Amino acid sequence: MCGIVGYVGEGEKKEILLSGLRELEYRGYDSAGIALMDQAGIHHFKAAGKLSYLEAKTAEFTSASFGIGIGHTRWATHGKPNEINAHPHLGKYSFVVHNGIIENYQELKGRLQKKGVSFLSQTDTEVIVHLFEYYNEIHTDPFCAFEKTIGDLQGAYAILLITKASPNHIFFAKEGSPLILGTDAQNHVYIGSSDAALIGKAHTVTYLEDGQYGRVYKGALEIFVQGKQILPPMVPLQRNTLYAQKEGYRFFMEKEIYEQSSVLSNAMLGRLREKDIFFEEITPSFLSHISHITFCACGTSYHAALSAAYLFERLAQVSTSVEIASEFRYKKPYIQEGTLFIVISQSGETADTLEALKRAKRSTAKTLAICNVDNSSIVRTADTTLLTRAGIEKGVASTKAFATQMLVLWMLALEMGKETMTSTEYAENIRALRKIPTATQVSTETHERIQRLSKRYLHGHGFFFIGRDIFYPLALEGALKLKEISYLHAEGYPSGEMKHGPIALVDSELFTICLMPKTTLYEKNRSNVEELSARDATICAITPEPFSLADDLIYTKHTEHPMCEFFEMMVVLQLLSLEIAIRLGNDVDMPRNLAKSVTVE
Repeated sequence: MCGIVGYVGEGEKKEILLSGLRELEYRGYDSAGIALMDQAGIHHFKAAGKLSYLEAKTAEFTSASFGIGIGHTRWATHGKPNEINAHPHLGKYSFVVHNGIIENYQELKGRLQKKGVSFLSQTDTEVIVHLFEYYNEIHTDPFCAFEKTIGDLQGAYAILLITKASPNHIFFAKEGSPLILGTDAQNHVYIGSSDAALIGKAHTVTYLEDGQYGRVYKGALEIFVQGKQILPPMVPLQRNTLYAQKEGYRFFMEKEIYEQSSVLSNAMLGRLREKDIFFEEITPSFLSHISHITFCACGTSYHAALSAAYLFERLAQVSTSVEIASEFRYKKPYIQEGTLFIVISQSGETADTLEALKRAKRSTAKTLAICNVDNSSIVRTADTTLLTRAGIEKGVASTKAFATQMLVLWMLALEMGKETMTSTEYAENIRALRKIPTATQVSTETHERIQRLSKRYLHGHGFFFIGRDIFYPLALEGALKLKEISYLHAEGYPSGEMKHGPIALVDSELFTICLMPKTTLYEKNRSNVEELSARDATICAITPEPFSLADDLIYTKHTEHPMCEFFEMMVVLQLLSLEIAIRLGNDVDMPRNLAKSVTVE
C-alpha cells in the first residue's frame, strides 16, 4: 500500500517516475502524483483515481534535461482519497512524498499553525514539508533542517523530499517502512519503496535499515545513522520486467493461479530430498528444545497459520497457538520459555506482523519468518527465514503466496516431526508432497465448469464456506478471496458450527460452498450439508464423491492424502472467486479499498 519512486539523472524523468509507479500499482492505491525539478523550476502533477489519469495530465510535459523527481501512489489513511490529499505535498518551495503514518502529526501541526503555517490537506504527511521549511528558515542549511525534521517525527515512515533550497538533491529517511536506493552504469540514482520499481533500471541497490537517512545526487548516495555517515552495502539487482506480463491471461490473478504448480515445485527444490526434508537455512540446534509454537500473521497469511497449527500439533506433536498480528502486540502477550515464534508474511513488510516480531525478539523466543521477499524488513529482523519462492505476485488477492506458505509450513512440520512420526506416516507425507505440483495444475475441464456455474452465484444475501479440520481454515480463505474481489458478503465456518447459530440465516438465497474431502471426516461433513439442504440452502459441493443434494458439484480427484485434497480444493476456491468477480465486472487484480502490502496499522 502506497508506493514511492525517486530519480536523479539526465533521463526523461516523467517517464521514469511513471514507469516506476506502474510497477507499484499492485500494492493498491487511490491517487498518484509526481514532482520534478530542473533548471526551469519545480513542476508537479497530481490526480485522484487510476494512474492513467495522472498520465493524461502529464501527456504534454517533457523533462529530459538533468534534474530530480519524486513520485507516489497513495492509499488513504488520513483524509479522503482525492487530489488535494494526494502526494507529493507542497510547502513554499519544497515537495514531499511519504509512506507510513506520522503518529504525532496533530501535535506538530498545531505547533506550526501557531506560527502561521497554513495546511491544505487532511493528511499527516503535509506536516513534514512545512516542518522542514520551518527549520530551514532557522538554520539556512537544508540537510540540517531535514535532520531536525525527522528527529521530530514519531511513527513509521519512508520519506523523499526535494527543495529549491538544495536543487540537485533528494533527501530521504526510513523508519519502519521500506525504502531502496539504486544506481546504474550512467551514475543515475533510483529510489523505490519496492525493488519492483527499480527492476530494469538500477543495476545495484541497497536496502535501507530503520534509522537511516541521507541525500542522493548525481551518481552519489550519502547515508547516515545518528549523524555519522556509513558506507552502504550494494548488491546486484538482476531481475527483469518480464514477470509483469500477463502472458495471455485475462488477469494477473488468473496467471498466478495457473503458476502455482511450478512455484510449488520451486519451493521444494533442494528441500524435498528422496526420503526426507532438508532446510539449509535451519540448523538442528535451532529446532531443539521447542516446547511451544506461536504463529502470528494477518489476512491470508493468518489462514495459512491456522492450517499449519493442525499440521504441527498432528505431525510434530508440539503445542501450537495462532495469533492475529494486529491484536497480539496490544495484549501484553506472555511468551513462554521454549517458544518458537513464527511470523508469516507475503511481502515481509506487513506492519502489524513486523511489530509483533519485534516484540517476540525482546523475549527469549526463537523467531522464524515464512516470507516471499528476501531483504524485506521481516526477513532482516527474524533469527532465520524460510523463503517461499513464489515470485512477485501482482494480484492483490493472494494465491500462489498462500500456496507456497502452506507447502513450506507443511515441510517444516515434517522436519520437526521426524522423531515423533512413525516411519510409515513420514514416508506417506513425503510421497504426498511430490504429488502437490500435479494436484495444483488447473484442469481445463474444471475451469470451464466453474466458469459456467459461476453465473448462479451473482446475487443472494451471502455465502457460507464450510469445512472441517484443516479444511476449516481453507474455508476461511475461500470466503476471504470471494470478499476481496467480488465485494459479496462471505463467511467461513467449521461445518459442525452451523447448527450453533448461523443456520438461522439459511434459505435459498444463502449460498453454501461445502468442502467435502473424502480423506477427512467425509460422513460428518455430509450430515452437516444435509441439514442445510433440508432448509433450502443453495449448495455447491467441492468433493470427489457424487452428492445428490448439491445444486452444483465441482469434482476433485480421489486421493489418499488430505493435503493433496487441500491443495486441489484451494485452486477450485480461487477459480470460483475469480470467475464470480469477472462476471460482476470487477477489477480482479486491484480490488477497491485493498492494498497488496499493508505497511500501516
